[in-house]
Amino acid sequence: MSSNGGAHHESDETTSFVLQPPAPRPPVPHPQNPYAAPAPAPDPASAPGPAPALGPGAAPEPGAGRLIAGRYRLLARLGHGGMGTVWRARDETVDRDVAVKEPRVPDHLPERERANAFERMRREARAAARLDHPAVVTVHDVAVVDGQPWIVMELVQGRSLGDALREGTLDAREAARTGLEVLGALEAAHASGVLHRDVKPDNILLGRHGRIVLTDFGIAQIEGETSLTDTGGFVGSPEFIAPERVLGRRAGPASDLWSLGVVLYAATEGVSPFRRSNTPATLQSVLNAEPAPPTAAPGPLAEAVTGLLRKDPAHRPDATRVRALLTAAAAPPAPEPTREVRTEPGPAAAPRRRPGRRARLGLGAVAVAAAAAAYLLAARPFAGPLPDGWQRHEERDVAATLAVPAGYQRAAPDRKTDRTHWVSYSDLSGSIRVVLTLMPRSEDSGHRIKDSAAAQMYDDNGTFEQSGDSSLDMPHNPRTAPRESTYRGRKAAENTVAYVTDDSQDPLPRELRILYYRSASGDLYKLVVGYPGKGDFTERGRDVAREAIANLDIGRP
Repeated sequence: MSSNGGAHHESDETTSFVLQPPAPRPPVPHPQNPYAAPAPAPDPASAPGPAPALGPGAAPEPGAGRLIAGRYRLLARLGHGGMGTVWRARDETVDRDVAVKEPRVPDHLPERERANAFERMRREARAAARLDHPAVVTVHDVAVVDGQPWIVMELVQGRSLGDALREGTLDAREAARTGLEVLGALEAAHASGVLHRDVKPDNILLGRHGRIVLTDFGIAQIEGETSLTDTGGFVGSPEFIAPERVLGRRAGPASDLWSLGVVLYAATEGVSPFRRSNTPATLQSVLNAEPAPPTAAPGPLAEAVTGLLRKDPAHRPDATRVRALLTAAAAPPAPEPTREVRTEPGPAAAPRRRPGRRARLGLGAVAVAAAAAAYLLAARPFAGPLPDGWQRHEERDVAATLAVPAGYQRAAPDRKTDRTHWVSYSDLSGSIRVVLTLMPRSEDSGHRIKDSAAAQMYDDNGTFEQSGDSSLDMPHNPRTAPRESTYRGRKAAENTVAYVTDDSQDPLPRELRILYYRSASGDLYKLVVGYPGKGDFTERGRDVAREAIANLDIGRP
């Protein structure tokens, strides 16, 4: 166990923390979450390391010195929560330090609920003990004292990820490495028929020598065993619970992977994506809110997080795909190329055949193609199957295949009078609109196309800020979230724009999701999905935007 024992908070507030960017950047806690509360002051009793020496006349901690089951001497309290108190203890039989979880159940609880609590602790021990993985805390023993189970575990020297995030966020490589270790623990658990059901930063321990451990299987569900529920209680930490569990549907491995996605988002973005001021509001945000696209760690890590946070578990990437993305994100940057110095043989040496320039170029092309193919396999966005009720449309004038919901109405320019390249689809109400525009390089006589997708996005973003967009009834200076991304392994860019229309008679909130992509031939593609910024159509519009971007196929037909 860790210094805080992975303990649960006892209030109805979600288990969150003040997240700040890593030093030396200035602290900006929860930049997009107005409900975040300051982190509690550290508890001196929860500090890692050996128990502090007692000064003259100082009283020992209540319970310290007690001998459990004739061998475990309690030394100092490490942490506590709703399920119990975690102690640092000495196993006097084998002379080693261990972590011991003391059951803590209020005396006023009915006997049945007390029995359920004790059974849950026994189940925690069974769930962890059946797993053989270095990222799962090891259970040594379950000592029964007065009918109550005390769980004896390895003592992981270090602190929780939750404690670390109170000091600052993780960079992409560190977050990906942490995610890989937790993913390995979850894969081992799922292979053994165990669902953790409470993956969160406070239950991820950062030990010595880079070790990362998933702990606290206190509410784990073991396949084949009957379920335990708390009367009037909610099992798990609300902001990390998958939507299907909130709805009371059957949980599966994808539910634990959702929680991992929330952890990675919070660890890199500096904000807990679904945390609100109380539990009901938090659960509503899990079901309905769409967090801002991750921007702090673009590339494979952002792709993994975005995929894991899909509301429908059937559309989330599986563990194999997540592992590939996290491995790519955790990889060190490629080393700088070095120049090879060759010494030509002297006249007496046998001549050595060297490939000609054309052959060398051919070999180089093969190597580049192989590397590109490998990257595309690892970096291709996870779109999953086309959603039910969607259709693909081959649009020759924009050289792409566009996916939209069935029944959307198509519009396109009249090629007799309009030489622009675009196609538009909208629902019958006109509230949600999908527009794909192609700007061919060969027709760019005015040099409007920028050198990259990101440059085009930032140029458009500057126009939005300075003058808005009259064609969209957009006033100047809307709220934007530009970021660089990838499309099919190539550089792309995205922007999310929120504004209130400048229609004096009927101003309405609107939101745009825009994808920019510049093909190898220099053609620029812009996919714009617009929808209401508030109301029943907002979440539907965001779903349409996400699926339209994920299923866009440029270059076909």
